Amino acid sequence: MDDPIPATMTAAVLTRHGDLDAIELRTDVEVPRPANDEVLIRVLAAGLNNTDVNTRIGWYSKSGNVTDDGSWSGTPLSFPRIQGADVCGRVVAVGADVDPGRIGQRVIVATMQTHPTDPSPMATITLGSELDGGFAQYVVSRSSEVHAVDCSWSDAELASIPCAWSTAENLMIRAGVGATDRVLVTGASGGVGTAAVQLARRRGAEVIAVAGAAKAHAVLALGASRVVDRGADLISELGVDAFDVVVDLVA
Repeated sequence: MDDPIPATMTAAVLTRHGDLDAIELRTDVEVPRPANDEVLIRVLAAGLNNTDVNTRIGWYSKSGNVTDDGSWSGTPLSFPRIQGADVCGRVVAVGADVDPGRIGQRVIVATMQTHPTDPSPMATITLGSELDGGFAQYVVSRSSEVHAVDCSWSDAELASIPCAWSTAENLMIRAGVGATDRVLVTGASGGVGTAAVQLARRRGAEVIAVAGAAKAHAVLALGASRVVDRGADLISELGVDAFDVVVDLVA
């Protein structure tokens, strides 16, 4: 049984674009209330992703003026903002249009979400950028973007999934990776890289990985058949036209 939902919560609040001093830890942030199509989630674990860092420093700005287009979607970031693109939690309340049976579910939340008003296929909003994210005790999200999970993974392990694995899965789908493919994954020891190795192997593909020597054993354990050192000459090591698909996470 979850504790009663408090009126306020602790949250790491981004007050502006900048370094770590742009973040304030506050204990008086109002707990959000779910709209009709939303659920309220008690955060169990949140991952720190490059997306969070890039959003904070305004790296996504196309113009170089972060006040004009510093968010993922190319619009100004609204402050104060609670970041946290990777969330695992438990549903503790639901909006009027959501099945109350969702209460109690352990869930992960989609990092990149469908735009609520723009129907074009590439229009997205991002948790922790256009929406408050998981660096708080509670977060709300549309129920359609919240996925129940029933497995033995820890909360922290599940919180490592949404951003990296959704990116890797999109790469697999766009490249059409299948069981007969030979796949090269660069940057294979990172978040997206480790996901790409495993997702390609799940499809039955043979995976050759590029990673630092210190992490080669871990990448092999994920399913790569061979790991080439990241400083090696790939043409000399692997030859020309040696792969059906290259998942390049470095260049």
